[in-house]
Amino acid sequence: MNDRIKMLAPLVEIDGDEMTRVIWAWVKEILLEPFVELKTEYYDLGLSERERTKDGITAEAAEAIKKYGVGVKCATITPNEERVSEYGLSEMYKSPNGTIRAILDGTVFRAPILAKGIVPYIPTWTKPITIARHAYGDIYRNTEAIVCENTNAELLLTLPDGTEKRLPVHSFGGSGGIVQGVHNTDASIASFARACMNYAADTKQDLWFATKDTISKTYDRRFRDIFEEIFAAEYKEKYEAAGLSYFYTLIDDAVARVLRSDGGMVWACKNYDGDVMSDMVATAFGSLAMMTSVLVSPQGYYEYEAAHGTVQRHYYKYKAGESTSTNSVATIFAWTGALAKRAELDGLPALADFAKKLEFSVLETIGGGVMTGDLFSISILPEKRQVDTKEFLIDVSRRLKTA
Repeated sequence: MNDRIKMLAPLVEIDGDEMTRVIWAWVKEILLEPFVELKTEYYDLGLSERERTKDGITAEAAEAIKKYGVGVKCATITPNEERVSEYGLSEMYKSPNGTIRAILDGTVFRAPILAKGIVPYIPTWTKPITIARHAYGDIYRNTEAIVCENTNAELLLTLPDGTEKRLPVHSFGGSGGIVQGVHNTDASIASFARACMNYAADTKQDLWFATKDTISKTYDRRFRDIFEEIFAAEYKEKYEAAGLSYFYTLIDDAVARVLRSDGGMVWACKNYDGDVMSDMVATAFGSLAMMTSVLVSPQGYYEYEAAHGTVQRHYYKYKAGESTSTNSVATIFAWTGALAKRAELDGLPALADFAKKLEFSVLETIGGGVMTGDLFSISILPEKRQVDTKEFLIDVSRRLKTA
């Protein structure tokens, strides 16, 4: 154990909920701690701790990422009414991811993890599709209400000189309903545009962007205009020299075009669109657990996470003492991404090499026919074996020791 790789600066480690919390501990125990002297600043974002701190712990974790530059996050529960009752919560806390993203700003980049024997459901997809998701505003920072009948809803703007501008939303007559207010900022949209354009240029991929500006003629149109202005002023010549392109289309047209494509592009989406499309792309490439996810802020903060949920159904089986076969790949790659970034920032080639070897060992394990149930059901390998959650990690560890 004395020859373990040493870290200079800590990662911000953000623990989570349910089955992914169990996997989190096993990944550290089996794949990380035998090889690396982990240095982390730990934050527990499990629901019980969020309740104890009235969700203050979430903001603390985000501020710690600002301090140290790199964080790695386990999947967490965003409670609904059923979860409030199940966990005895005093309120329905907002999405921890939404809170952290709002504090850090930036863009979430999600790309599929490709492994031998796992063939995409879309036969033409021969290259990865990276979803670039705006990580601020829209419905994730909304204000909403249930309204009773005979209510008038208005959008009230108080201008800098104190004058008010009122825009009618809807007059609810004999039926009540619901109303919602959303927002975004020019600064955040501009940061999103530059992050997408830089990422696509760095990875030598074309950039697509899509909204619904034919319907949302002010809100969505603002996104389109800012993207086009920044591209023309700052990136057009660079893209042309590299043989790359920037392409705008409506979101519904983008979906149709992506399905007919061979992949290989960065697809920039607004917050909600990116939330939905990243899950679609991940599933079409094989599994939600085969997806990398990193939040990149304009200030140079990075947060790596698993792109899926807490795997509630498997957790209940685990609690009941039953065997589970839960895919841990996205959690492992969240750790390797964070360790590689820490290594890059701190000049630690041994740590960077370890992260690469761990990823290689994971893919070699799957390509060698050892996998969890979600992949077993879709793998085309002639010889394959389904293993439980912990067995998979142990098999990866064996390969890692010889890497």
